[in-house]
Amino acid sequence: MKKSLIALCLLFSVTFVAEAQKKKIDKKFDEIAAIADLNYLTSDELKGRDPSYPEMAMAYNYIAMHLEDAGAKPLPGADGFFQNIPFRLSSPPSKGKITIDDSIYSQGDNLLVLDGESLSGTYELVDVGFGTPEDFEGKDLTGKIAVSSVGAPDKMSPAELFSLGSEKTANAKKQGAVALIERFNIPSIPWQLISNYLNRDQMGIDQGESSKLPYIWVKDISNALPKKIAKGNAESVVLQIEGKTNKPIEGKNVLAWIEGTDKTLKNEFVMLSAHYDHVGIGKPDAKGDSIYNGARDNGIGTVAVMNAAKFFSENPPKRSILLALWTAEEKGLLGSRYFAENPLIPLNRIIYNLNIDGAGYNDTSIITVIGLGRTSGDGLVIEAVEDFGLRAVEDPAPEQGLYDRSDNVNFAKEGIPAPTFSLGFTAFDDEINKYYHKPGDEVGSLDLDYVTLYWKSYILAAQNIANSAEQPIWVAGDKYEEAGKALYGDK
Repeated sequence: MKKSLIALCLLFSVTFVAEAQKKKIDKKFDEIAAIADLNYLTSDELKGRDPSYPEMAMAYNYIAMHLEDAGAKPLPGADGFFQNIPFRLSSPPSKGKITIDDSIYSQGDNLLVLDGESLSGTYELVDVGFGTPEDFEGKDLTGKIAVSSVGAPDKMSPAELFSLGSEKTANAKKQGAVALIERFNIPSIPWQLISNYLNRDQMGIDQGESSKLPYIWVKDISNALPKKIAKGNAESVVLQIEGKTNKPIEGKNVLAWIEGTDKTLKNEFVMLSAHYDHVGIGKPDAKGDSIYNGARDNGIGTVAVMNAAKFFSENPPKRSILLALWTAEEKGLLGSRYFAENPLIPLNRIIYNLNIDGAGYNDTSIITVIGLGRTSGDGLVIEAVEDFGLRAVEDPAPEQGLYDRSDNVNFAKEGIPAPTFSLGFTAFDDEINKYYHKPGDEVGSLDLDYVTLYWKSYILAAQNIANSAEQPIWVAGDKYEEAGKALYGDK
């Protein structure tokens, strides 16, 4: 009887605390100010927040000002509220052509020069498999062109293709190569789709001298090129890359932190993140609108993190809060990747990442959590969503590979539990595609009552995680479980 009474008292206590937390968020949340922030960040004035546009400075300065006004503090080692990133904007060449034996590859047709400088001449080819560090080891590539397959056997997501490409070019340069050709041989991804997307200016992280190395993709779905090299039928290549231009761009992640209240747990961080960039100016719609304002993707997420800063500055939880607004997500998850590779806080002190990204919504009764079911923190997120009258659901479109297409994956790979807290969708249907990367993704098209509930749910979910006695971990068998154990130890 006594045990039952104690259990009942604990239940009422937990319920009371949860209701009190919800009421505090309801009371403190300034919906009018949040919508004003969203209107500004998605206004035509910012030209769609492309990281290569000068208007991007208006976005990052606005966000930094609000984090400072909220009372959040700059991270040690940062430039104020910024982490500066050396980007490189690489334009397609005026001429790109490769002749290998009797095969001709031309820019935009079956060849894409993605980075590097102009280069012409006849060079020997050396096949380096997938271009792993082991594949390059011991090979003298001086004055030669390295040829590899894109990605790696277990790494074929778009983000992994590009991040591995950077590693391979650095290794090729180290071994003396003059260029790197990667064979695009993924039949599940249409080459024409790739060509349409990549045959234009490309932004990447400047890797110094290795960025000067021509980095090339050729269409080779049938894997004919390595067979030719193996048979000695393609020992050399005539390369013509002319009119290649590259421009340095300074990118900025916007970062801040709020100290926790618990003398021990404050040494751990819950990272709240969203990318603040979008795709800029593009093809006009039927109304002639060519500015892709990106309210759903990812103005809503940016404002969520800004409002989390306001709330937690006044109501700090037990753990510290790391606020992270990433740049250049739309260019290949570049801002988050740069932080993951150059962290201003040791990654093993970041115990959870509640990321925000999404294409839109088609169900205002739910919040879709990409990665739900993969960490022990799920219950705390579900509880927060339900407290605001919504329902948390898992990824309804696993075939899209969404988990590995957003900034969260750069931290999951390091072992940090990192779900993405998305607007509610049940499928990639016409309602989603109506706005996703379209000029019509503007504030006027939003259900702002739903968006406000979404914002509040996010804050409560973050608070639940930050106050939890237990550190969230990956569920047994998850593909990132071993990375988590390596980062934090076997807990």
